Amino acid sequence: MSQHNAISVKGLRKSYGDFEAVKGIDFEVHTGEVFGLLGPNGAGKTTTVEILEGIRQRTAGDVRVLDLDPDKQKKQLKDRIGVCLQATNLPDKIKVIEALQLFGALYSRMQDPDELLKRLQLSDKRDAFYSTLSGGQKQRLAIALGMINDPSLLFLDEPTTGLDPQVRLEIHSLIEQMRGQKCTILMTTHYIEEAERLCDRVAIVDSGKVIAIGTPRELVERSVGKSAIEIVCERSLDGLAMPEWPGATGTKLSEDRRRLTVTSARPAPTLVEMVKWVDAQGLGLEDVHLKRPTLEDVFIELTGKRLRD
Repeated sequence: MSQHNAISVKGLRKSYGDFEAVKGIDFEVHTGEVFGLLGPNGAGKTTTVEILEGIRQRTAGDVRVLDLDPDKQKKQLKDRIGVCLQATNLPDKIKVIEALQLFGALYSRMQDPDELLKRLQLSDKRDAFYSTLSGGQKQRLAIALGMINDPSLLFLDEPTTGLDPQVRLEIHSLIEQMRGQKCTILMTTHYIEEAERLCDRVAIVDSGKVIAIGTPRELVERSVGKSAIEIVCERSLDGLAMPEWPGATGTKLSEDRRRLTVTSARPAPTLVEMVKWVDAQGLGLEDVHLKRPTLEDVFIELTGKRLRD
């Protein structure tokens, strides 16, 4: 494995009897990047992550995590990784600081718990019982527990599922800080905009295979790659012949003949020429909208499903 890769996966397969959950997956996670695994339910991403964490044994393939084999070097691996699960439940009467000290004692190295609480904005909850924490505070504590051993690699399994929008933004901000500090993170998520915002690169998994991999921007450009430009005119465009605008691949006119939508692979020059044309025809420009394709558009195009399906 290259020293620049925290994870290297080649030909990974996992079968349960006759059912093949993972069908030959290949990908690498570079040291210092936030890497997202996206896929609809049943795609095989949870199985893949559990194999990387040393929780499940693979059926076939070559897997290296921090240059260790998760099957054969479980103990060494678990000492160097951090794991934050979608749901972490602790005893109601355990104090926040006690939880960190307890988890820290399981490893060969431990970060200063008070420094970690400060970093995750939990210092004022240091001596609070777990049962008194809000949902967002519990999730921040779960991330703190995953970081207590100062891991070289952090696994975040759907870190914001079920949290309200304000708390999700708090967790996003925390992950962005960690990204800025070049922490290596592998995350799964059910929120496509979360992956688009937080991940340096993503792999889309469907039916046990990686069907696309790259930066969110690369995937958008490689796949759908077309923007929709919508202009609303003050007067009807009825009876007017539409010119061939540069980059335009499709034109649609609304029933009231005032709203024109053009799809384009080169939206900037297309929009400029459209506005010039509207002006030359004396139609009066009332409104303009430019909708660029998103990672969700790519995901639906590739899998035929929405991420939360």
